[in-house]
Amino acid sequence: MGKESYISALISSLVIFKGVADGPVLSKLRIFGEGEPTVKCYTDFISELYKHGVNFSRYMLEAVCEDDNIYVRMRMSGRPVPPIIESAVQNELRVFSILSSFTSVELKLMTGFDGFLPDYATEKIDYAAEYEKSLLEVGKNGFGMYARYKMFRLEAGETVPILSPDPITVDRLIGYERQRTQLIDNTRALLEGKPAANALLSGDAGTGKSSTVKAIVNLFAPEGLRLIELKKNELKYIPKIIDGLRDNPLKFIIFIDDLSFGKNDYNFSALKATLEGSASVKSDNAVIYATSNRRHLIRESFSDREGDDVHRLDTMQELISLSDRFGLNILFTKPSRQLYLEIVHGLIRFYGIDDTYGDVDAEASAFALRKGGFTPRAAEQFVNGILGGIILNDNA
Repeated sequence: MGKESYISALISSLVIFKGVADGPVLSKLRIFGEGEPTVKCYTDFISELYKHGVNFSRYMLEAVCEDDNIYVRMRMSGRPVPPIIESAVQNELRVFSILSSFTSVELKLMTGFDGFLPDYATEKIDYAAEYEKSLLEVGKNGFGMYARYKMFRLEAGETVPILSPDPITVDRLIGYERQRTQLIDNTRALLEGKPAANALLSGDAGTGKSSTVKAIVNLFAPEGLRLIELKKNELKYIPKIIDGLRDNPLKFIIFIDDLSFGKNDYNFSALKATLEGSASVKSDNAVIYATSNRRHLIRESFSDREGDDVHRLDTMQELISLSDRFGLNILFTKPSRQLYLEIVHGLIRFYGIDDTYGDVDAEASAFALRKGGFTPRAAEQFVNGILGGIILNDNA
């Protein structure tokens, strides 16, 4: 067996780390070793590697340490690992060491091309020792895609990373300290393995409910907190999501933004079952945080109240009491003019803007009235206008 075929066979032999073998880089290297190596096969491999860096050894180490596989799930859940699987892991880690020993000079020679081809770097790494070390940090760093990203959403029912998450930070949020402290304390309890409540953030639009949740995730992400955002019509996936997180050492916020229900909304039952803690959706490492501009989550009309349901009083009570099934209810109301201006000046200081010119208070108040009222969102938009050089007293 030639070197090129040996490389392909090594990659194909991976079972525990099959996810790494099928990844964008090693899959290209495997093709390189199949049949006659060509310049295109080599450059396709290099092109994929360069998307992650120039060091092939380091790329494999990161991929191995972040891989979601049966072995890491067994280790994290405390289940005994069968000797057969333990042996397979150790042998596969040696495979990565062997692959790491192949230099770009050797691979280029296999193509038989005497023109220029780009190089890549390698280094000697003890993959077994490094992998064991990474397992000790899984509680903070996670594994699989949860190790690389901190916010996620659903796509066709599957969890995928948000590549450009909201960078909002807690120090950029001004006002609502009591509400924010309540949610921070609850989240810290989750991270510490203590009982944590599902939380409903309700109140007026533009008061920073969603920003508060995302800022808290950014604050605690280094300690192992992640967010999975769902739309209302995706609530049916909650049991599947929670089941997939059971063996994960990280902590998760399942985030539902702008939640409300209409009459006979089938999503109502899905959320009700989750909040009541049915066996299929109960988990110690996940909580639900939802935001709503409605205190009781239900869009009801007078015709709803006067319907012909024989037990309509019981029905309406069930609907409007859904919010009470959240263990923690936090109310965000529109700020007074004074608090609104405090938020404006706080943001101005945060961004380092010179506010000594003109009458900022008057301009900010006029801006808020044009926007429909004093809200943190209006304050943010006003300050963004300053940053963007927009004329503040433009009434057009």
